Amino acid sequence: MKINLMIFISSIKKQKENNIGEIVMKTFESNIRPVKGDILEDPGFHPGFHNGYEVVKVTMNYALNECWVSLCPLELEREEIKIENYIERLKENGWCVVSKEERNLLSE
Repeated sequence: MKINLMIFISSIKKQKENNIGEIVMKTFESNIRPVKGDILEDPGFHPGFHNGYEVVKVTMNYALNECWVSLCPLELEREEIKIENYIERLKENGWCVVSKEERNLLSE
């Protein structure tokens, strides 16, 4: 099954200045599907903020053999790492930023 993990990341400090926030996504194949309440770990997650993200919503599409997994949003309140650096770390570990066009398609 195709698993699509999604996280909304924003910065408290940057929100006040520029309203910066991104949705990042990672897709992979797995026979195991997450359920609400699971805690998922990934090498892209920065250990200074948490050990994993909680699954808050799972949407199944059996016709496409696909699963969309929304993870708990992350607001960077501590300025030990900038949002841009956090997103770079995720990208280095297989995550990608969802474009505004892709966001519109996801919300339909």
